[in-house]
Amino acid sequence: MMRVIITGATGNVGTSLVEALAGEPRIREIVGLARRRPRWAVAKTSWVTADVSRDELEPVFRGADAVVHLAWAIQPSRDQRLLHAINVEGSRRVFEAAAAAQVGTLVHASSVGVYSPGPKDRTVGESWPTDGIPSSFYSRHKVAAERALDEVERSNPGLRVVRLRPGLIFKREAATGIRRLFAGPFLPTPLLRPEWIALAPSHPRLRVQAEHSRDVGHAYRLAVVDGAARGAYNIAAGPVLDGAELGRLLGARPLAVHGGLLRAAAGAAFRLRLHPTPPGWLDLALGVPLLDATRARTELGWEPRHTAGEALLELLEGLRVSAGMPTPPLDPATTGPWRVREILTGVGART
Repeated sequence: MMRVIITGATGNVGTSLVEALAGEPRIREIVGLARRRPRWAVAKTSWVTADVSRDELEPVFRGADAVVHLAWAIQPSRDQRLLHAINVEGSRRVFEAAAAAQVGTLVHASSVGVYSPGPKDRTVGESWPTDGIPSSFYSRHKVAAERALDEVERSNPGLRVVRLRPGLIFKREAATGIRRLFAGPFLPTPLLRPEWIALAPSHPRLRVQAEHSRDVGHAYRLAVVDGAARGAYNIAAGPVLDGAELGRLLGARPLAVHGGLLRAAAGAAFRLRLHPTPPGWLDLALGVPLLDATRARTELGWEPRHTAGEALLELLEGLRVSAGMPTPPLDPATTGPWRVREILTGVGART
């Protein structure tokens, strides 16, 4: 019977993992670590308030069988110093504290963003170079976190280390959090009905993979309980989301877009504070390769229960109705009436 600690347990993937572990007979206790305590009650689960970038973590980790590191900051995107402190230094602190506490298993939330530019007409395995997309802070931070994990793994050969590398992750209940992180307060979400979306952007390299959050939570559960799991696993569901597939899902017409013009528009909107997402995210989408998830299927026994299209449509439905969960990152109440709190923080300037 295992005791598992999850950093970032109140976010999109964290809530799915808590649910998955709560139903797992081999799990005795779940400790969710988050900066803000949620109003959410789950079987076997207790909550600890802590910030991975500054609080002492070793005493919290002591006595745990596994630590799953999901804590990660995407906003405020205009404060790179703060994001680096949380994502890179915070990750290093988690890894070192888990090793010092003699935790048996450390599972890290890596990402497709760790990969160097690669093909969009075929899939690649976990051996593809992991130097990232330099213009994306998210990618740079994911690469730096994996390098820190490499150091801890080399110094602690008895520590079982697993790193999962998923693509985009969607679920209905994460809609408010995803909109807040990537689209900002000015997106007219009630208009996001498939029948009202007439055009779907199409570009030879605008081809991405997505998974349902609960399928990703299932993958993390397997990584925790399978004592033979080690190393990196790509996590990806099909089909690939591109202009043609989006057109089919939404009943929209694919519209060819120029990559340079698309990036210029994204950069201008970011500078004008119309949304909180820097253009490096577009570079990431265009740059990273498509993932081969064979290893996760054959060695972990992971199979997605949702297609990428089903996950996307569920997210769009959630966006239309401002769906969420009673955890601070996902709770619609944290945006304030008419999303005023998001506007007052400068659209990516402050948490």
